Amino acid sequence: MPFPFAGELAALATSTLFSIGATLFTLSGRLVGSAVVNRSRLLAAAVILMAAHLVFFGSVLPRAATSSQWFWFSLSGVIGLVLGDIALFQAFVQIGTRLTMLVFSMSPVLAALMGWAFLGEILTPVQILGMGLTLAGVLWVVAEEQTASDQPSDRRYFLAGLFFAFVGAMGQAGGLITAKFGLTGDFPVISGQVIRMGMAALSIWIFTFIRGRGMETIKKFQENPIATRYVLIATIVGPVLGVFFSLAAVKYTEDIGVASTLQSLPPIFLLPIAYFFFKEKISTRAIVGTVIALAGVAILFLV
Repeated sequence: MPFPFAGELAALATSTLFSIGATLFTLSGRLVGSAVVNRSRLLAAAVILMAAHLVFFGSVLPRAATSSQWFWFSLSGVIGLVLGDIALFQAFVQIGTRLTMLVFSMSPVLAALMGWAFLGEILTPVQILGMGLTLAGVLWVVAEEQTASDQPSDRRYFLAGLFFAFVGAMGQAGGLITAKFGLTGDFPVISGQVIRMGMAALSIWIFTFIRGRGMETIKKFQENPIATRYVLIATIVGPVLGVFFSLAAVKYTEDIGVASTLQSLPPIFLLPIAYFFFKEKISTRAIVGTVIALAGVAILFLV
């Protein structure tokens, strides 16, 4: 550990950067579509990270990575950055940044459930209480938001957005767990992120070209230069700096639950952003429900 509380501070930095990045990705997704934004930011982030790795380590790809680390980081990238983020970005477009990130805050709960189901980890009564609080807080806010969707078509659109946000949370949980297996010894965080982001970008662009959608991305950004700027800034803030600090938090925090909890704060940070930037009406119930949900996340891992 480079200095005391390095992991915890990295996790807080992650929450801040993800809040800013999510806002910019929401704006660009509404201009050019969530799929275009996702594949573009993965490619841009991979190029930036490889350039940084060349400067700091003298090679574009990590030479010291074992076959096991390549496997785990690649799997983490596909689960978290491809599958999970495809759903997450669509949720941004359909239900907005604030509500998406609130549902996304359930990822530590899902990580705990995955650990119980696949790794045989034991959940204590206090942890179960924390999970219940998180779910109650999220559902309380979601129930209020749904009442604003008066038309059946709006309601279906809203529910689909919630589903995408939930899938995004599952991807985040699975991505963190698999990345943890790769962060062994003194393996540099940035090297792990190069593999993770590079394999994610490679897989999604192979799929894009198979579907014949490669030129669509270029045309969309030519027609929307503002979206191009949003994506570039958000890529540096989110997938590059944000995910780097996320992996640093996992590496330097003894308990992955502490790192996950501190990385789950964007719903709090996004309340003022939603109010001042998106002009959303933030009710007292939304604020209280958000705090309850995050208190449940904290209880799950910190008590």
